[in-house]
Amino acid sequence: MIRILIAEDMLLLRRALAELMALEPDMEVVAELARGDKIVPMAVELNPDVAVIDIDLPGVDGITAAAALGEAVPECRILMLTGLCQPGTLRRALAARVSGFLLKDTEPARLAQAIRDVAVGRRVIDPEQALAALEETTQPLTPRELEVLRLAAQGEDPVRIATRLFLSPGTVRNYLSSTVIKLGARNRMDAVRIAREAGWL
Repeated sequence: MIRILIAEDMLLLRRALAELMALEPDMEVVAELARGDKIVPMAVELNPDVAVIDIDLPGVDGITAAAALGEAVPECRILMLTGLCQPGTLRRALAARVSGFLLKDTEPARLAQAIRDVAVGRRVIDPEQALAALEETTQPLTPRELEVLRLAAQGEDPVRIATRLFLSPGTVRNYLSSTVIKLGARNRMDAVRIAREAGWL
């Protein structure tokens, strides 16, 4: 029997996944979670065979939670689910040592088989995600813009960034504005998200 932990913040989808897996004779759902920061404590307690984790979770995002889970419960295999095919996301997930990576619109039978494959140590990667990861993505930011954006991603404000990099606050704001424009982002935090998903941060 494959013991499964599900982490998905959308209640309807989480229940649908659990009910789908309950129909499989060789699977048992042992936990259903809505937050990423609950994954590791629950996995330590229940020791599931496979964790099916949504990439976008409150508390802690799915990839960060997957990396922590890999450290805390290394025998638990991880299958990530994502709604969007973004460049760099697969690379980040593989760096977190996930065993599987599928789109949320995967056929139920394929998802069930993927869980079985992951449980016995196989890798399962969505073909579209694999192709997206192989495509060459040009990184448009200068090293200094990346450095400023990396500090902004850590929660530093322009004045603190300026102090750390020996720049004026106005120069830091210019770098951040340039970054937002180059990435086609809505704002600074959107630029951080885009750069992370592309694997540049």
